[in-house]
Amino acid sequence: MLNVLIVDDDVRFTAALSEYMQAEGFNVRVAATLQEAKSEFANHPPSVVLVDLLLPDGRGLDLLDEFENTDTEALVMTSYPSVDTAVEGLRKKVSDYLTKPIDMTRLKECLHRLKSNQNMSDATAEEAFASKNAAASPVAGGATGWGAFIGRSPSMQRTYTLLEQVAPSDATVFIYGESGSGKELAAESIHRLSGRSGPFLALNCGAVPENLIGNELFGHERGGFTGASRQHKGYFERASGGTLFLDEITEMPLDMQVNLLRVLETGAVIRIGGTEEIKVDVRLVAASNRDPVQAVKDKKLREDLYFRLMVLPVHLPPLRERVGDIELLGLHFMQQFNQERSQNKQLSRDALLELTKHSWPGNVRELKNALFRMYLLSDGNVITASHVSQMLSLLAHNAGNRGTLPSAGVSLEDVERNLIFATLERFEGNKRLTAESLGVSLKTLYNKLKRYGEEKTGT
Repeated sequence: MLNVLIVDDDVRFTAALSEYMQAEGFNVRVAATLQEAKSEFANHPPSVVLVDLLLPDGRGLDLLDEFENTDTEALVMTSYPSVDTAVEGLRKKVSDYLTKPIDMTRLKECLHRLKSNQNMSDATAEEAFASKNAAASPVAGGATGWGAFIGRSPSMQRTYTLLEQVAPSDATVFIYGESGSGKELAAESIHRLSGRSGPFLALNCGAVPENLIGNELFGHERGGFTGASRQHKGYFERASGGTLFLDEITEMPLDMQVNLLRVLETGAVIRIGGTEEIKVDVRLVAASNRDPVQAVKDKKLREDLYFRLMVLPVHLPPLRERVGDIELLGLHFMQQFNQERSQNKQLSRDALLELTKHSWPGNVRELKNALFRMYLLSDGNVITASHVSQMLSLLAHNAGNRGTLPSAGVSLEDVERNLIFATLERFEGNKRLTAESLGVSLKTLYNKLKRYGEEKTGT
């Protein structure tokens, strides 16, 4: 039986709520103040706490600190929901918010969901985590990660929980993290968990010329400008009913950020050359590899837009902080490469250990590209620690100009080609030294050069 503690100073409300929950099969206790609730918690730790946001002797959220390291779940009740409260709740252990007067159907659903979670306690922590996310997420889940993410580190498990919390809301989400950490993957996961029936559209603000960004976002009318021969719907209109992901939003011109803010506040767009406001139902997810506070200081992000975007902030941890995930990612990518090419290449145990010695400043994207280079260039079916150390040495040589990260849109085949010729140039055309540095035979190198049709003179 699920043990529930109701914390509210409204005697009539708690009596009615307690009677209803007991009829539903829950064991219920009641506290009227923060102090009483702390005492109840110390004597009879509950499975779930329903706590009012405002109590006579303090805030309901302060009670959450009492069970930060326990399995107790919290449902916060309030007549005055606010953005600040929601953001603070995300950082604590709030499972859901209930607005007074309480919708009993929704309360019942929340409690039975938490009861189901409690019934999973006989499973191992890892199995419970995987099962919970497989049930909650419409994307494929598994024991090695969550949805399309690969990783079981504590920092990623906290990220998964946060993504699940923010997804059901229609509020704006701001995802920030280093390049290659998976921001678009997080945005797609939020969309799939949101239940929104419309499309997921993504636009990289840094890849669109300044004079075209407005047209891409808001569209234009026929004759709206020279050359506008037909009407064009922008991303906001096309994403209506769904989610719009604006990547690298800090690269958007400041004057266009004003227009974006207006759309977020009014829920309507005006096409270029038009006068009519067009209502749009769009959930916005923005992202940047810049620290948002620093971006405001650097005049890359308007302060008013910053506050509008940071309703639900999500920080993605860099790979160097994801202890144990490098090995999982390495094995996952090798399996992916093998399936795509009908091969059976493997990473040796020593190679996996060697991968963990690198800080991977380009994060998961850099790791995947490095593995793919080794996969293509290795002669045998086993990638060894020697292959990895040689690759890491080359990455370190290029780190000064960030040559480890290819430009967006460059194919992995081009990455291989560019790597070979960069290495060949480094050794002044000496193919033997180039082959040794890349960890391949001289014959393989010649075959690659012949394939590219750009063999250069060398020894």
